[in-house]
Amino acid sequence: MKNRYIASFEAAQIESKEIPQFRAGDTVRLGVEIKEGEKKRVQLFEGIVIGRSGNGVDSTFTVRKIGANSIGVERIFPLYSESLKSFEVIRRGRVRRAKLNFLRGLKGKAARIKELKRK
Repeated sequence: MKNRYIASFEAAQIESKEIPQFRAGDTVRLGVEIKEGEKKRVQLFEGIVIGRSGNGVDSTFTVRKIGANSIGVERIFPLYSESLKSFEVIRRGRVRRAKLNFLRGLKGKAARIKELKRK
């Protein structure tokens, strides 16, 4: 049983953020605010969503991209974080699982996900 003040605060946080529908297998482009000293800037992070967890304000999602020298980079983002400035779904992936942890062991063309064809 949650405190009603906490519940109202969480509801206000959810209403203020506009998040598109996405799921595991989708390729997303995120604008993440980075603070360097006293300066702030927005850096893009583009990759495949390999999983979502939690519900409500506590929900998070994991994004994996292939960085320089074919090294995989994963980041876990809180869905309603203040540091997420932009959120864009680039393409929908055709997957049959909720968690795509098997992508960690794949390289190159084997790590690709087919695009979901909409009719």
